Amino acid sequence: MFTRDINVDGFGALNIHYVHKKSKTVDAIPLLFCHGWPGSFLEIRPVLSLLTASSPEHPSFHVVALSLPGFGFSEGAHKPGFGLDQYAEVTHKLMIALGYNEYVTQGGDWGFLITRRMAAKYGGKHCKAWHTNFPMADPPTWKSPLSFLSYLLTPFSAEEKAGLERTAWYRNKSSGYFVEQSTFPQTLAYGLLIAPLLCLVGFTKKLVIWTDDYKWTDDEALTWISIYWFSRAGPGAAHRILLLRCRTSYPTIPMGASYSHKSSFFYPQHRRWLRSSHHKSGGHFAAYERPKRAC
Repeated sequence: MFTRDINVDGFGALNIHYVHKKSKTVDAIPLLFCHGWPGSFLEIRPVLSLLTASSPEHPSFHVVALSLPGFGFSEGAHKPGFGLDQYAEVTHKLMIALGYNEYVTQGGDWGFLITRRMAAKYGGKHCKAWHTNFPMADPPTWKSPLSFLSYLLTPFSAEEKAGLERTAWYRNKSSGYFVEQSTFPQTLAYGLLIAPLLCLVGFTKKLVIWTDDYKWTDDEALTWISIYWFSRAGPGAAHRILLLRCRTSYPTIPMGASYSHKSSFFYPQHRRWLRSSHHKSGGHFAAYERPKRAC
């Protein structure tokens, strides 16, 4: 693990924490792994040796997994206005600073939005391809007549109906945190700072219900939660990312996408207009829960 100062336009230098493991394969592909909330750089740990392994059966990677600004061991921004462009700038400049002028990315949760913005801003010259386990896409419109008619006329399958039910469950039963954190994140931050038990209960609940029957050990759960509790920027700083207002980016570089059975919310009908792999097991933290499948 390392830290490095990254200069962000208009925000000065931020000290960024990251994991960097190189493959023994000299021409391995540089890969940036970008987490979201309530995850961290720890999500890369189960797949790190698999990704860097030299094998004739699959590509080998030089892996970089950072703590996003305001998360864990990375410094947070010191003034308002730090948005999606700045998150993308930090992650891109980190790869360049490590000598990776060309690279690929993988992102889930907020990492999806950040790597999508990277693909749009730096795609072609620097970012060559991107993959997400948290794909989000708008449905087709009349501008694509055949896709639009297919969307309107094709009945939902049983699997898609089950996915829509899970989406409804998420919105009605599991998205209250999003409303609070995207409107009054500092109010919640005071509570987390004063009451460690609130931090423990809140995060543990997400770890359990957003995974597919993953058996968290006490040490695992406490380690994940401690990264937020002992965050350099404070236990509530990471919530500020939900203040982002994200305009849509349209990358043109190659993209890969996959769904897991118990993602935090699940839009199976997306597969009608967004090609993706569907995994019948796993949840929100795909690489951590099912490392061999993820690779």
